[in-house]
Amino acid sequence: MARILSIDYGKKRTGLAVTDPLQIIPGGLATVLTSDLFDYLKAYVAHESVERIIIGEPKQPNGQPSENMARVQEFVNRWRRAVPSVPIEFYDERFTSVLAHKAIIDSGLRKKARRDKALVDEISATIILQDYMSSRF
Repeated sequence: MARILSIDYGKKRTGLAVTDPLQIIPGGLATVLTSDLFDYLKAYVAHESVERIIIGEPKQPNGQPSENMARVQEFVNRWRRAVPSVPIEFYDERFTSVLAHKAIIDSGLRKKARRDKALVDEISATIILQDYMSSRF
């Protein structure tokens, strides 16, 4: 089997998570500058077998697209043109940042560590991936 990779796409930074090859356990992969994301992912899928990419669909609580949706859609379109062999699909990401902050607080990290936005992005990507995996069964 191949891995599933998830993206929590941000304006400045993007969190990434990935499953193990058997698609049982999701885990944080990295947080990268969004400007470097495309090249990072192309290099990653060249070295690792990735079945699909799940990208958080940014929505407001009322279900309407958030301001980040245009940037996400542009990235998705670019990926689909450049790497059609690795499909990319949307998954609702509402409240993942809130859940990530709660997970960090519950983990007992000190206040300074809890302010690490890169950690929040990576955990958010992991939550998106976990939710996606749970929805399939």
